[in-house]
Amino acid sequence: MFYSGKPSFPKDFLWSAGTSAYQCEGAHLIHGKTLSVVEKNMNHKYADPSVASGHYEFWEKDVELMKELGLKAYRFSISWPRVLPKGRGEVNQEGIDFYSNLITKLKEYEIEPIVTIYHFDLPQCLQEEYGGWSSRKVIPDFEEYCQVLFDNFGQDVKYWITINEQSNMFQLPYLMEFNENLPLEKQKFEMNHIMTLAHSKAIHRLRKANPNAKIGPALGIIPNYPASPKPADILAAKHADDLRTYLFMDLYMKGSYKQSVWNYMIHRGVEPTIESGDMECIKSAKPDFLGINYYQSRVVKYIPSHIEEKELKLNYDGEDDDTQFENIPGLYEGAANPYTDKTRWDWEIDAEGFRYLLNDIYDRYEIPIIITENGLGTVDELTENNEIHDEERIQFLRDHLNQLHLAMKDGVDVWGYAVWSFMDLLSTSSGFRKRYGLVYIDRDDTDIKTLERINKKSFYWYQGVIASDGETLADSE
Repeated sequence: MFYSGKPSFPKDFLWSAGTSAYQCEGAHLIHGKTLSVVEKNMNHKYADPSVASGHYEFWEKDVELMKELGLKAYRFSISWPRVLPKGRGEVNQEGIDFYSNLITKLKEYEIEPIVTIYHFDLPQCLQEEYGGWSSRKVIPDFEEYCQVLFDNFGQDVKYWITINEQSNMFQLPYLMEFNENLPLEKQKFEMNHIMTLAHSKAIHRLRKANPNAKIGPALGIIPNYPASPKPADILAAKHADDLRTYLFMDLYMKGSYKQSVWNYMIHRGVEPTIESGDMECIKSAKPDFLGINYYQSRVVKYIPSHIEEKELKLNYDGEDDDTQFENIPGLYEGAANPYTDKTRWDWEIDAEGFRYLLNDIYDRYEIPIIITENGLGTVDELTENNEIHDEERIQFLRDHLNQLHLAMKDGVDVWGYAVWSFMDLLSTSSGFRKRYGLVYIDRDDTDIKTLERINKKSFYWYQGVIASDGETLADSE
C-alpha cells in the first residue's frame, strides 16, 4: 500500500537504544563476576571483554548521554555470572547494586528500562559442570536466576525479554559449546527445546511475581527470498523460513513444533527429547509481546541432496568477501542478492524487507511487536576535530524507520524501536573494528586509550527523530 504525508509515530512510542552486558560493561572478572561462555569463546584476534566499553565504570555518564539523546527507553541485559557467580546459590551483592543503581538512574530520567535476562552469557562454570544448555539441569538454575532478578528489580522493571536471539544461537560457533563426540544437529535441536522450556519457565515465574509486568523473547530474524522464480527455489525459501524462523516462532506463539519441521527432524533422526508436561508448559506461556532483531534479508536457492553440507562462516574483518553461506542439502543454500547493497561485513541492506517481515510476522501471530535491535555495523573514523560523520548509518536508520512506519500504517502493532546500539560495543566476532553505536568509544582493539564518549552525527540525527515523533524522517538531510 502507498500512504501520503509525513511519518508520525504515536506520542507514547518507546524510542530506545540497546546494549548487552558482556559487550559493554567490562569489569570482566572483578567485583564478584565470573566467566561466561560467550566471553570465553569470542574471537581472540580482537579486543577482550576485560574493559569492553567501560560501562561498568562510566554508567552514570552513559545515562546522562541517554537523557541528552532523549531516549524514552533503554534496552540492556543483566550478566548472569555477575549476579550469580556460581550460576546459582550465593548472590553477588556488588552485581545487584550495579544494576539497581542503573535502573534507579534511568527511572529518575524517565527512561523505561527494558531488561534482557539472557544475552548469550551462560556462566562457564555451569557449562563445565553439566554441559550448559545441553542438560535439563540448566532449567532450574535459569529459573533461580530469573527469580533473583524479579525479586530485586521487579518493582522498577515493567518490560522483560527472556532470551535474546535463540534463533541465531545455534548457528554461530561462539555463542554455544557443543560436544564434538555427538551429532551436531541433534545437539542443536535438543538445546533449543531445553532453552524454550527455560523461556517458558521464566514467563510463568514473572506472572506470579508481578502480573502487571510484560515479558517476551527477542528473535533475530532474516526473511528468505527465492533466488529465482523457479518453483524449486521458491520452495527452498519456504524451507529456510520454516527452519530458521517459524520453528522458533511457532514454539513461542503456538506452543507446538511446526509439523513440517518436526517431520524433517524425525526423518533425520534429530528430534529433541520431549518429556511429559513439556509441551503443556510451553503452550501455556504465551508471550505478551515479541521482540524482533532485524539487520538483513537473505536469498536462498535449491540444492540437490548429494551436495556437501556446509555451516555458516562469517566475514570477520569487514574487508574480504569471504562469507560462506550455510546449506541443508536437498532443501536450500544461501546466496548473495544482486539487487541489494551490502555492508562491509557482507550483510544485505534491505529496508523494504523490514516492512515485509513485520507484516508477515503480524499476519501470522497478531502479537504486539517491539523492535529490539536494528542498526549498521561498520568502520567509523574519528576526525581531527573529534567528530564522526556516519552518514551511512543515518541513511540505514532513516530507511528502516520509514519502512517501520509504513508497516505500522499497514496495521502492524509496533510499540517501540531500539537502535543497536547506544554506544560502540565489543563485537563478538569483530571487536571494536565493527562499530554500531550512536556514541563513539575512544578505544580500539589494541589500545584502550581514553574511553571518552563522543556523540556521532547519528546521535544528533536520532535525537531529532525522537523529539519530532519521527516527522524529521521525511527530511533528506
